[in-house]
This record gives sequence, C-alpha cells and structure tokens, in this order.
Amino acid sequence: MSEAVAVRKPAGRRFELDDRLKAYKGIWVFVEHEQGETHPVSWELMGEARKLADKLGVEVAGVVLGPPGPLSQRFCEQAFHHGADLCYLMADPILADYRNEPFTKGLTDLVNTYQPEIVLLGATVQGRDLAGSVATTLQTGLTADCTELNIDMDNRGLAATRPTFGGSLLCTIVTKNFRPQMATVRPRVMALPEPDLRRSGRIVLHELGMIEADIITKVLSYIPDSRQDKAQLPFADIIVAGGRGMKKMENFKLIWDLARVLGAEVGASRPVVQAGWVETERQVGQSGKTVRPKLYIAAGISGAIQHRVGMEDADVIIAINNDPNAPIFQFASYGIVGSAMTILPALTEGFRRQLAAARKAG
Repeated sequence: MSEAVAVRKPAGRRFELDDRLKAYKGIWVFVEHEQGETHPVSWELMGEARKLADKLGVEVAGVVLGPPGPLSQRFCEQAFHHGADLCYLMADPILADYRNEPFTKGLTDLVNTYQPEIVLLGATVQGRDLAGSVATTLQTGLTADCTELNIDMDNRGLAATRPTFGGSLLCTIVTKNFRPQMATVRPRVMALPEPDLRRSGRIVLHELGMIEADIITKVLSYIPDSRQDKAQLPFADIIVAGGRGMKKMENFKLIWDLARVLGAEVGASRPVVQAGWVETERQVGQSGKTVRPKLYIAAGISGAIQHRVGMEDADVIIAINNDPNAPIFQFASYGIVGSAMTILPALTEGFRRQLAAARKAG
C-alpha cells in the first residue's frame, strides 16, 4: 500500500531512511508534449527540480516518451536547456500520442530500472491521468495540485504543500516509507526559468517493449480543444478580477470595462462563479485557475486562502476593498480602501486617458 501522510515531526526526532530507500537517487521531470509541442509546465517544474536537486546534491533528469526521430531528441535538448543533467528517452511509434496504458508502462519501467527518489509531473489533464496510474502501479505516494515543494534535509524527503479542506488550510505532505515520492503541480504555480542554450547533457535510451496489439485504446484522430479561443487566464499578463464585493451581477460590468481598456483577461473568485456572474473558466483559485500575471487587480475580493493560492505569485497585486482588514491587504503590492463601484470607473477613465495620450505621443 502507498503512504502519503501529513507529518509533524516531534522536536529532536530524526527520521532515518532504510537501505532500500537510500538506493533511490535523483529528481525526474516528466516532459509533457502534444502534437509536437511541449507543455510549459514541464519547464516550470524543471526549474523547481533544479533547486531541489541542488539541495540534495543529485542530478535532474527529464523523461521523454515519444515517437522515434528528431522531435523526441529536441525535447531532450529543451530539457537540458532548462536545467536537466540527463534525459531518459523512450522512443517508440506507439508513444507518438498520449495513451494511458503505454505511457504508464513506459514510465513505470523507467522508475523501476533507474530508481529516482522524486518524480514530478504537471497537474494537467495528461499529467493527472498518468501520475495516478503510475503511483498506483508502483504503490507509492502521490501529492496532487501542489503549490510549493521543498526538501526535508533530515530525511531527504519531499515536503509537498497543497491547500486542503476547500482551500481553507495548507497541508504539507510527505511520503515516508515509499519511493519514488511523486507530486503534480499546476501550470504557472512555479516560475518559468530562462533557458540556457549552452547547456547539454547525456541521453539514456530505453525500450518500451510493447506492440500495438497489446494496447486496447486507439487514436483515431486529433480534435483541437474547442475552448482554445476562450479565456486563457494562466497565460495572461494582466488580469482584472472581481469578487462578491461587487455586490451584484450588473456591477461586474465595471470589471469588464477596465479589462477592455487594459487589454486584460477577466477573472473571478469562486462565489462569483457559483452565482453565475461569469463562466467557470474565469475562476481563479484552488478550485479554478492558477495565474502568474505581471499585474493582478482584485476588486471586491477578500483574499481568502482558496483564492490566494491561485494568484499570489503575480508580479504586482492591486487590491480594492472597502474592508481595511481584508486578508488580501496582507499580501497585496498596493491596496486601495474604498468602494470598487466608485474606484473602478475612476481607474478605467484614468487608464483610458493615459493610453490615449501615449498613443498620440507615439
């Protein structure tokens, strides 16, 4: 059975690894790709893995499961550029498109052969599907949707932090007695490192050992995401978000007005989405999207932890709230105490004039 439990260590106590667990070394990042393109979360995790590996004094490895040829080789090169020391490459025509069965077998075989101590995947549709299957097959612990990763140097354990109880608490989870330690992290939670094109590494080839007839599922065609032209909050540079402090649905128009002037995406807190003021894909927070914009304007949002974990890594946070004791003021870059219904129109008009003057001068 796997074991992933929240642990508080008694003062003065030191957990020791047995010889079986000491055999596991290194940190792996699964390189997710689709239709010839890698998912940015892979490189965000690579940057975080590099920090963790430097603490442990071990290597970082990318894991590429893909088709034979230059495409998979390119994915390995990208892994090196973002911090990997080596890349485990399993190249097979069966792995050209993601399917759970061959990818689970491939990643499980690699883990059993080379024994990493930590395996990280993106908390995407593909990553969540694969991580759960691999952890179950390996009978090890998996912490999902993490917001922070760290190392407990007493026992080389991965301390994986995630919100719990509907986002009202943060819980740090460790896998004490099983390896590898596995975690998934949402896109945009970790910073994207700058690639270093001078870096290179070694590639370790490994065979999949399956034939197409062994696999139940078949890929018949590829259908692009029907929502690709809709809100893309995780990749927005500017977001204007509204909460229940906007009082009623009609007032939410003020959020849209400011967003249009700034060329921003519109976000919302969970109560606003539940009330039906905006669609679900605009929800920011633990049960919505995680974002890292350059500017995040939060109007009428209290800043409860469920929302905070989805946006606290924005470069600049401007909070507007009529409650001077609102939690959001504790971590906002700038705070404005007052009614959003008064402040938002003033901001919109001010930005409109400034941008018009800038265009005229340019």
